[in-house]
Amino acid sequence: MKFNFKVIGNILGLLLLLNSAFMLLCLPFSFYYKEDSWWAIAIAALITAASGFTLRFFTRKNLSKDLKKRDGYIVVTAGWLVMSLFGALPYILSGSIPNFTNAFFETISGYTTTGASILTDIESLPKGILFWRSFTQWIGGMGIIVLAVAILPFLGIGGMQLFVAEAPGITPDKLQPRIQETAKRLWLIYVGLTLLEAILLFAGGMSAYDAINHALTTMATGGFSTKNDSAAHFDSPFIQYVLIVFMFLAGTSFTLTYFGIKRQFKKIIKNEEFIVYGLFTLAITLIVTVTLLFVGGNGLEKSFRDSLFQVVSIITTTGFVSADYTAWAPFLSTLFFILLFVGGSAGSTAGGVKVIRHIVLFKNSFLELKRQLHPSAVIPVRISSKAIERNIVFNVLAFVMIYILIFLVGAVLLSSMNVDFDTALGAVATSLGNVGPGIGDVGPVNNFSGIPGPGKWLLSILMLLGRLELFTVLMLLSPHFWKKY
Repeated sequence: MKFNFKVIGNILGLLLLLNSAFMLLCLPFSFYYKEDSWWAIAIAALITAASGFTLRFFTRKNLSKDLKKRDGYIVVTAGWLVMSLFGALPYILSGSIPNFTNAFFETISGYTTTGASILTDIESLPKGILFWRSFTQWIGGMGIIVLAVAILPFLGIGGMQLFVAEAPGITPDKLQPRIQETAKRLWLIYVGLTLLEAILLFAGGMSAYDAINHALTTMATGGFSTKNDSAAHFDSPFIQYVLIVFMFLAGTSFTLTYFGIKRQFKKIIKNEEFIVYGLFTLAITLIVTVTLLFVGGNGLEKSFRDSLFQVVSIITTTGFVSADYTAWAPFLSTLFFILLFVGGSAGSTAGGVKVIRHIVLFKNSFLELKRQLHPSAVIPVRISSKAIERNIVFNVLAFVMIYILIFLVGAVLLSSMNVDFDTALGAVATSLGNVGPGIGDVGPVNNFSGIPGPGKWLLSILMLLGRLELFTVLMLLSPHFWKKY
C-alpha cells in the first residue's frame, strides 16, 4: 500500500494556514498595549502562511481525497510537530525565547496542553507573545476534540473506542456519518465554556486580559498563566473556585457536558467513568484536607480550597498552582506524584492515562481471579452495565504497560543527563501525562529551565507521545508501518 503524500502535504499546508491565521489574532493585543513585538508576530504569521500556501500549491494537482489509515497516523503526528515548529517563531523572532530548543519546548508544551515552562519571568514577556502562549494551548485543546471525534475512530485508537463505549447514545455507527455535526457541537461547547469562564473571572476581579488568557488555558487543561505565581497570584476564593469548576468540566467528557446542556442528566449519572472521576476527586480532596488541617496553619475553608484546587488541577492535567503541594508533607508529595498518572476522562481535553483505562484495568484484574476459579466461564468486563470487547481490554493492558515502560526508560535517560532522581521522575511523569508541574526541581514553584538541552528534547517527545495516545506516534516507529503491501 502506497502512502498518499499529496494528501498528507495538502492537509499539513492547511494546518499551517490555520496556524498563521491564529497568530494574527494576537496582533490586537500587541497594538493595544503598544508593543514592538507586533512585527515578530506578523512576520511569523507571514512565514507560516507562505509555507502552508507552498505546500498546498505543490500538492493541488491530481489530488485524491482517499486518506488511508496509515496516512492518518502520519497526518496526526506530523501535524502536531509542524504546528509546534512554526509556532515557535513568535518567541524566537521577538527575542522572548531566543534559544530554539527552549522556544520549541515552550511551544510543544502549549500545543500538547502540558503547561511545562522554561520561563523564569513570565510577566516580563510582551502581552501579544503571552497571548500566543495561551492560545497555543487553546488550539491544542480544540485539536484534541477533533482527534477524539473525527480522527481517532478512523485510526482505531483504544482511547476513542473506550470513549465511544462510555458515552451513552454514541456508537461508531452513529458517529461516523455525523462527524462534522458532532465536532461542531463539541466546538460550540468548548468556545461557549471558554467565554463563560472569561466573563466570570473578569467579574471576580481579574483584568480582561488575564481573564481571557486563563479561560483559554483552563478549558484546554493546559495551565499556562500570565503570572509568575500562577493561580496563587489571585488570592481570591471566587476566582479559584471558578477555576476549579471549569478545570473539572474540562476534564469531563465533552459528550457528557453536551448531555448536561440538553438536560439529559440520567445519561450522566449512569456514566461509570464520570461517577468514578467525581468520587475519586472528592475522596482524595478530603484526604489532603484532613492532612493539611493537622500539618498546616490554615483554617478549614482555606485548607479545603487549596486541596480541591490542587487535586482537580493535577487529575485533570491542567497544572495551575494555588499552593506548593511539595511543601505540605512528604505523604502528600507522594500522593500528588501518584496523581500524575491518573488523567481525566476520555473525550475531554485532559491528558494522562485516563480514568476509564484505570477502571478497565482494575475490573479486569479482579475478574481474572474469578476466571481462575471458573476457567470455562465467559466473564466480560462491564462499564456502565455494558460488556467491553476483549480487544479493547487488551488495548488498555498494552497501553498501560507501554506507558509504564516509557516512563521508566524516560526517567533513566533523563537521569543519565545529570538530573537528580526526584526531578527526573517528576519531569518524565508530568511530561508524559501532559500535566505541567511535577516534583523535585520541576515542582509547582519551579520550572524546566534547569533541564539540559537534550533533556528538553526528550521531554518534548514524551509530551507528544502522551498527547497523541502513545500508539499514534509509536506506530510510525514500527518497521511494518513502512512496508509496502
